[in-house]
Amino acid sequence: PIGMMYVKADFELPGMYKELVTDELNIKEIEFTEDAKNFTQYKFKPQLRTLGPRYGKLVPQIASVLNTLDGNEVMRRFGDGLTVTFSVEGTDVELAESDVLVEVTQREGFVSETEKEITVVLDTNLTSELIEEGFVREIISKIQTMRKEADFEVLDHINVYYDGNEKIGGIIDRNKAEIEHDVLAEKIVQGSAEGYSKDWNINGEKVSITVVRV
Repeated sequence: PIGMMYVKADFELPGMYKELVTDELNIKEIEFTEDAKNFTQYKFKPQLRTLGPRYGKLVPQIASVLNTLDGNEVMRRFGDGLTVTFSVEGTDVELAESDVLVEVTQREGFVSETEKEITVVLDTNLTSELIEEGFVREIISKIQTMRKEADFEVLDHINVYYDGNEKIGGIIDRNKAEIEHDVLAEKIVQGSAEGYSKDWNINGEKVSITVVRV
């Protein structure tokens, strides 16, 4: 699961569509924002096709100055139809957006994509709660897979046994009600039993799970 998704756009989705997106993408919350500069950064290189004929040998120095500018402020000016001006070796330089090549970079922990006027940013920083939720969903998925492999009917109730991993056991204990509800389990206990058993590697944690039809 992902904690937050930020969207910069000239619209905002109604609540029912937000719920659809969060459910489909496994995201906790969507926030619409007017500014994505907190998540993206911009770097610029000279557009040789336009700057070469105008500034010639000064192009390398222009490139150096571009590396020192606040990328978000430059993009704001370009977005407002303005230019960027500075001086290089006593020569006034004026750059429009068409005079630079724009490279979008992302802050650590964030992934973004931009198309036309829409920017979508995912906060990929994982909290301990999100990590545990990821384990819970994997455990549920593994048990559901075992139900199918054991040819249980969709409405069959089961008992679940797990063994061999204290970390997985702790996660199951803390989230037992949710897991039992989703896999139709009467009980989930540590130990082993006669039934359909399988060894799993869940996010690097090895555990043995057994399912028994009630």
